[in-house]
Amino acid sequence: MRQPFGPVWTAPIVLGVLTIAGLLSALLGDGVWDDLSALTLGAVVLVGTWYSLRKRKVSVKRRVSAPVSQP
Repeated sequence: MRQPFGPVWTAPIVLGVLTIAGLLSALLGDGVWDDLSALTLGAVVLVGTWYSLRKRKVSVKRRVSAPVSQP
């Protein structure tokens, strides 16, 4: 079963572009560029934090119980 490209790779590509833009703006500029760097890198950190702290929905189909062993 093949999944379409968009839903799987859109968010990682956007986060990668934001990270590269933030690092380059921090490296190459001052003043407004530092603010742009803080915003872009902060957005990446916020998305990562939100994703790691959210509760995952467990569907009934995917729940697997361990086999019961008989003594």
